[in-house]
Amino acid sequence: MNRTRIIFLLVLLVALGVVAVGLYLRRAGGVEPLIQGPQTLEIRVVCALPVEPFVTEAANRFNAEGHKLEGNLIRVTVIPMDGLTAMSRWERGEMEPFPTVWIPDSRYLVELVNATFKEQRGRDVFLTGGEYRTRPIAISLFAWGIYASRADVLRAKFGDINWSVIHDAATAKGGWPELGGKPEWGYFKLVVPNPNKNVGGLVAMVAAAGEYYKKTSINVADITNPQFQKWLKELMDAVTDFSSLSAYSVENLALFGYSMGDGGQLLESDLLVNMAGIQTRWADPLVIIYPEYITWFDFPYTIWMGEETTALEKNAALEFERYLLQPDIQKLAVQRGLRPANPDVPVTGENSLFERWSSQGVMTVVPRTTAMRSPDREVLLALLRWFDLNVTER
Repeated sequence: MNRTRIIFLLVLLVALGVVAVGLYLRRAGGVEPLIQGPQTLEIRVVCALPVEPFVTEAANRFNAEGHKLEGNLIRVTVIPMDGLTAMSRWERGEMEPFPTVWIPDSRYLVELVNATFKEQRGRDVFLTGGEYRTRPIAISLFAWGIYASRADVLRAKFGDINWSVIHDAATAKGGWPELGGKPEWGYFKLVVPNPNKNVGGLVAMVAAAGEYYKKTSINVADITNPQFQKWLKELMDAVTDFSSLSAYSVENLALFGYSMGDGGQLLESDLLVNMAGIQTRWADPLVIIYPEYITWFDFPYTIWMGEETTALEKNAALEFERYLLQPDIQKLAVQRGLRPANPDVPVTGENSLFERWSSQGVMTVVPRTTAMRSPDREVLLALLRWFDLNVTER
């Protein structure tokens, strides 16, 4: 055997030895292989309750289609969670398993959590610019949902329905007979989601404050104004029982009818989704009326930018975001009463709840209104504190 063959055999033996040692260590769990094979990229999406059915349906389609990134299969898991609950878990460090994406009810929740983490880590964990910026995947407005018989009486006595009219109805000492309604209706009953369980309750109070002050932005001084607090307390006293209200106020309205309430300012998509149930159970149909001072949820798709998720997982999250915004997928949102974030998708079309319930007042194009600005953290905390001290403990 010549020298060249000997060297070749030595090199071959060394190579085989390296492979054998590598396999042994891999089986023993000691080290990762030098070249990673394809893996499954798990994308965990913590999602607000009003859009969870839409996002889950889209995720099921996405998973069934077998989307890949750089040869790795992407699998999306959706975890339903109310926005306030999610915010608390973020801030207490109790998100387990750690989400890749958060879709809260509104952008201001993202800003509040980001502010908390920025103090801890010295940088943003949710971005407002660039490829990974927060983007809405759907929109839903807050509108009045009131039983038609009650709305007719209020319009006949007061004209257009707004928070001032609702306040007058709520404080009528003679109840519905004083307002022109039937004695058997009793007193006006307002429906407002419990702010400790549903962000919608906070948003309803923000909208009421905007109309009270006739301005689009409110501050802590507005909340602590004794005259405003007296006015707001009189309104909230018209809610029959906050303790019995779950996070699903419109669902309760559909199930329990007039005993739950005569109407309230609620999420448009919830009203549309539950409209069929209300029409089936109760002879009196529900009508939808749009307020002058309008608030909304924009359901922002927010990718976590911390080191708890890999760059590949962040990019896989971007793939699912692009999927959600595709026209065919956005039409699924319309079928669930949500306004699409993709401007190329109309709210009309096959299975559109906006068309189905147009006779009940829902509008495909909302006329000019006054948009409320997102409240800051101090305002939200002041409202929650006021609620806990003046309503929850009554």
